[in-house]
Amino acid sequence: MTLSQLQERVRLELLRRIERGTLSVSLLARQAGFGQPHISNFLHGRKGLTLKTLEKIMAAQRLQIEDLLPSRSEASGVLNKEQIEVVIWIPLVTHVVAMQDPYIRPSSTIKMLPFAGDAVRGLEARCSSARRQWDRFVAIRISAEDARAMEPVVEADAVVLLDRHYTSFLPFRQGGVNLYGARVGSQLVVRYAQFQGERVVLRAYQAKVKADVLETKPGEAANDLLVGRVVRVINPF
Repeated sequence: MTLSQLQERVRLELLRRIERGTLSVSLLARQAGFGQPHISNFLHGRKGLTLKTLEKIMAAQRLQIEDLLPSRSEASGVLNKEQIEVVIWIPLVTHVVAMQDPYIRPSSTIKMLPFAGDAVRGLEARCSSARRQWDRFVAIRISAEDARAMEPVVEADAVVLLDRHYTSFLPFRQGGVNLYGARVGSQLVVRYAQFQGERVVLRAYQAKVKADVLETKPGEAANDLLVGRVVRVINPF
């Protein structure tokens, strides 16, 4: 196993522990004796670690090399169902690609991001038959300007996971209100969306931000203004 492979396996294991709620960036920083920004940059794949730093983090979390080595089935290329579902890789794309491209090409992918399989497993799809032909899940990054209307639900530099097979206005959970990636002209925004009086109303979390009221164009359905339901928001640590 090379250093880069070891780093990636450690990173995925730490993300899995954070996802499960057994670890936090602040706790890991205290345990290993590093600043939170340093840990956050590693977890987000922005920076690598030296072997010495990696050893400190592994020691803090009682991780052994043996825990990170591929199993026999994994080494042979045969993964069981449980292994497949632990981590799923989602393409991080631009807002334009998320809105317009049915199929995500490698050339359109900024990078692949790991998510826990639980994030997407068994999700109900509610969309047209044409939309079902699209690649389903994409991730986008939210700029400070885009996030301002949705703070603290969505913060600057957050990663948002979109389900492009859910473009229905029906609540995903009974009594709840869905958060969507929605198309406003040529831009993608993250907003709460409702269909009212033949119009699409997009509301921000910040009450001071005026709602967008969108009219559909001839031949366009209201659902076409929805890029996809927000499945998960990962705000910066």
